Amino acid sequence: QVQLVESGGGLVQAGGSVKLSCVASGFTFSTYGMGWFRQVPGKERQFVGHITFNGGSTYYIKSVRGRFTISRDNAKNTAYLQMNNLQPNDTAVYLCVVPYTSGTLTKVKWGQGTQVTVSS
Repeated sequence: QVQLVESGGGLVQAGGSVKLSCVASGFTFSTYGMGWFRQVPGKERQFVGHITFNGGSTYYIKSVRGRFTISRDNAKNTAYLQMNNLQPNDTAVYLCVVPYTSGTLTKVKWGQGTQVTVSS
């Protein structure tokens, strides 16, 4: 069974840092790219960034570029989202996601999310 479990969220002051983890199981983690999204109540889920299967390439939306870093440890089946210089508008539930193949189908698995709250 494919599972993604995020952790590491919490309350942080503006300008602070948080590192989120996403532990994967039930699929060959090292062969899939991983994404991070965030969601604020009442708003659409927002793409934050992506990392390729081997960690060789990353992409970030403009608003987090230079502050957020996505990495992965394939030996630990874990993806990370390091967030620095956090601002109140970064407050959201952060979710990791993986599109994976199951037979001939492509499916998408989301983690349950972890709350990050940034106080001013």
